[in-house]
Amino acid sequence: MNEQHTDEEHKQEMDGVSNEERETVTEEPILEADVPEGTEEDARYAGLLKLADENQQRFLRAQADFDNFRRRTMKEKEELAQYASLKLIGQLLPVVDNFGRAIEAAKAGGDVESFSKGVDMIFRQFEGVLEAEGLKPMDAVGQPFNPDFHQAIMTVESDEHEEGIVVEEIQKGFMLKDKVLRPAMVKVSG
Repeated sequence: MNEQHTDEEHKQEMDGVSNEERETVTEEPILEADVPEGTEEDARYAGLLKLADENQQRFLRAQADFDNFRRRTMKEKEELAQYASLKLIGQLLPVVDNFGRAIEAAKAGGDVESFSKGVDMIFRQFEGVLEAEGLKPMDAVGQPFNPDFHQAIMTVESDEHEEGIVVEEIQKGFMLKDKVLRPAMVKVSG
């Protein structure tokens, strides 16, 4: 019984109690240690206390495990973001090496045609690396204008194309896997 009584209520209760009973009634609350041991309620109470303590410990361990997991995943995520371009950079290094060789060949005063061929080969190598990473150029000319893929910079009159068709591509657009990396800058028939 955890009800709190005012002094007046307590006085009224005491009026109906004999002197002997009055001496046994105290105003102090009954503490856990004051309850006689060995009763069934005491055993149940002790069991519940033990269970509550075990559950508290389990909760604290689970919370600590979760905090450790969260810190570990945050660290892994930061490392992944920091070194995400590692593979791509590794694939681009041979392209950089080839550009360096081409510049040295141009300084030595080599044949312009072979220099042009070499630069073209390097460009194709570079495109191959980017394609392997999921980069694809958009084909815009002749397609209906789509603001999700194209950025119109002007409209032009065209007898060849219907209205709303891309007539000319000023700057190539690119897709990275299934997302637009850069929209194509185009002229549209009006």
